[in-house]
Amino acid sequence: MIGNKSVLAIIPARGGSKGVPRKNIREVAGKPLIAWTILEAGKSRYIDRTIVSTDDREIADVARQWGCEVPFMRPAQLARDNTPGIEPVIHALESLPGYDYVVLLQPTSPLRTCEDIDACIELCARNHAGCCVSVTEPDKSPYWMFTIDDHARMQPLLEKQKNISRRQDLPPVYALNGAVYVADTKAIVETRSFVTGDTLPYIMSKNNSIDVDTETDLIVAEVFLKRVHKI
Repeated sequence: MIGNKSVLAIIPARGGSKGVPRKNIREVAGKPLIAWTILEAGKSRYIDRTIVSTDDREIADVARQWGCEVPFMRPAQLARDNTPGIEPVIHALESLPGYDYVVLLQPTSPLRTCEDIDACIELCARNHAGCCVSVTEPDKSPYWMFTIDDHARMQPLLEKQKNISRRQDLPPVYALNGAVYVADTKAIVETRSFVTGDTLPYIMSKNNSIDVDTETDLIVAEVFLKRVHKI
């Protein structure tokens, strides 16, 4: 709990990942990918209960082996490629009512730490915010990005970049890193989104923000995990 508010953490892990098949239970630095998130959630000072939401029996078994609850199997219609990410969260809150805060922890962020999780929860609670999400500085600024018009000419994505020639002069920008999402449960049920006009950002380091979406990401994550944990 934080203050007198209860906290439910949800780790979403469907079985049908396409980019990296079975990635949620692929071994990375000696553990299934999902285990790194389960272990960090277990260290949180504020999370009262952590569950895995999955449609896949094997993922459920692995989650339980690493000490995480799987109180229900996610319905197949909430585990499709086109299922909005918020739907499994709403389903879990309906299945397990009574929590004041919900924390979404995607298993594809194995470098995210319990300190990151707790700092994001604290920021949300301290400011009485509806939502708080983790972000990081992107490798490439959108002020130096372009589109290509109908005449095959480059056009700046953002007009302001025309007047910026030095990296040091670029305005700071941040991107969602997918690591930590925190919300007041009443707010998330009402808005059905973690990102609204009132969402607070929690800034994470680039190293902790590694997101596994490709085979290359798996290799990079393994290198960093071994370095951090001295494996």
